[in-house]
Amino acid sequence: MFKGLYTAYTGMINEQNRMDVLTNNLANSDTNGFKKEGATSQSFDSVLAIKIKDASENANLPKKIGIANLGVKIGENYTDYSQGSFKVTDNTYDVALSGTGFFNVEFTNKAGEKSTKYTRDGAFVVNTQGYLVTKDGDYVLGTKGRIKVDPNKKVDIDSQGNISQDGAFVATLKATDFEDYNYLEHYGENYYQPVEGAKTINADVTFNQGYLETSNVQVVQEMVEMISVSRQYESNQRLITTIDSTAQIASTQLGKV
Repeated sequence: MFKGLYTAYTGMINEQNRMDVLTNNLANSDTNGFKKEGATSQSFDSVLAIKIKDASENANLPKKIGIANLGVKIGENYTDYSQGSFKVTDNTYDVALSGTGFFNVEFTNKAGEKSTKYTRDGAFVVNTQGYLVTKDGDYVLGTKGRIKVDPNKKVDIDSQGNISQDGAFVATLKATDFEDYNYLEHYGENYYQPVEGAKTINADVTFNQGYLETSNVQVVQEMVEMISVSRQYESNQRLITTIDSTAQIASTQLGKV
């Protein structure tokens, strides 16, 4: 009976984790280039249940009584890297990537340490010094480093990421892809960073000026999933309440019979 309490408890913890993932997806449904996450579940290893010290059995020997499962545990979370839909902005510095790959961004942390982060968010602007940067002020990288343009001249970006002004070549946007996305991890709201073992490959992308890639989160689908998670959580909660009531009756009333 009390094993049921633990099984229901593990179910509630698992559903809570799923709910956390879903709410984060919904919170970022309007974040450019955001890739939704998902959660998996795993069962605990089954154990062999044995009955011991039972005087009713011959010779009082231990006896196998079957397999017992100890409930569910939280599995690994994963990221869905499928491409989101495009929206037209007609903004000169907005760029969307079609295909597999990421923009390269020079990120500086609070300690002043610089590193390259990767993103699908192409909502860029030009700072006061003429450098192409993200909305957070991080430098967008080209094949030869930071990209500087003349903010007073029209900027053209072709499908290969080549930037030109007045017909003169300025720089080429850099895109990077990875052999295995399992070696990428989220950094902050919309950046990714490689972990040990990550291998970069040439990105097969097309650059689209005047567009932005939206989040690949399907709001209706996430809401339906949230309703399902809530119901399963409540079911486990009711099971705990039922077992608790049964245990109370067993401890307070059966002894009087």
